[in-house]
Amino acid sequence: MPVGLPEFAVNPENRVPVILLLDTSGSMSGEPIQQLNRGIAAFKEDILKDTQASLSVEVAIVTFGPVQLIQDFVTIDNFTPPRLEAEGVTPMGEAIEYALLELLEDRKATYKANGIQYYRPWVFLVTDGAPSDNWQMAAQRVREAEANRRLSFFVVAVAGANMEILRQIAPSERPPVLLNGLDFRSLFVWLSTSMKRVSSGKVGEVVALPPVGWGQITT
Repeated sequence: MPVGLPEFAVNPENRVPVILLLDTSGSMSGEPIQQLNRGIAAFKEDILKDTQASLSVEVAIVTFGPVQLIQDFVTIDNFTPPRLEAEGVTPMGEAIEYALLELLEDRKATYKANGIQYYRPWVFLVTDGAPSDNWQMAAQRVREAEANRRLSFFVVAVAGANMEILRQIAPSERPPVLLNGLDFRSLFVWLSTSMKRVSSGKVGEVVALPPVGWGQITT
């Protein structure tokens, strides 16, 4: 486990880890993937307006399919939004398990080894389809992690998504939100505003999130 990393010596701020789990399967091609890219760029732009958040929020991006780590954890001031392209199928279950069991756990271990405190991680799943692989175990892991307060898991559905399956993956207390059209910009500005509120509080503190004006909460 890396200890004494320069990034933590230079910036010892408490961290807010955020994983973006993004569906880049073929059905997202065209306008959806373009708007998603613009939304991610807006996320960086908005967080950079807040000095504390830009030093505390760390983003990682996992796309599927296939499952790829497009961006390992990095603070927003060092983050370059990628240009995502859409192709392939939708191995959502594999992506969730990789994010929860490997990527996030490795980062938490690195924080601990370097004496860095961190806020409860956020995992943001965005999809317009249905899993093309087994997803039941991934859903169970999400529920267990939420129940044990190890992370906050959000599911954002784009038009065409299989809501029945997504309702089984999402935590019962936080059902999927159906995005208004392709308004990814509003979604990511909301995420940025939420991150600013979290990073300005104390680790473990409950923070009131802004209203969800970018989508419809489904039940």
